[in-house]
Amino acid sequence: MIQLSPTAIGELKRLQKKHLPNGQLRIVVDTSGCKGLAYQMQFTETPQAGDQVFACEDIQVVVDRASIKYLSGLTLDYTEDLMGGGFRFYNPNAVETCSCGHSFAIAS
Repeated sequence: MIQLSPTAIGELKRLQKKHLPNGQLRIVVDTSGCKGLAYQMQFTETPQAGDQVFACEDIQVVVDRASIKYLSGLTLDYTEDLMGGGFRFYNPNAVETCSCGHSFAIAS
């Protein structure tokens, strides 16, 4: 299961309206970043075969089969502060994260 905070939902709705009004949020884990794995987000029009779809208010979150094992239990938040805001990933599967918060490592 993936959860979105109220502030993340608000920002995603704003971005969705601007970029792809009928789209769904796709979250993917890619093998990159300083810790080995990195989050990628984009709006997509339709899920692919094998994707899991999570409903969070008006936002549909799509996760592919390969990424779900890294994202189970993830909470996506959005913050705005003086030192720079943005999306924050709270992932119970991550044992280490980089300072930007977009790259992570899991236990081997």
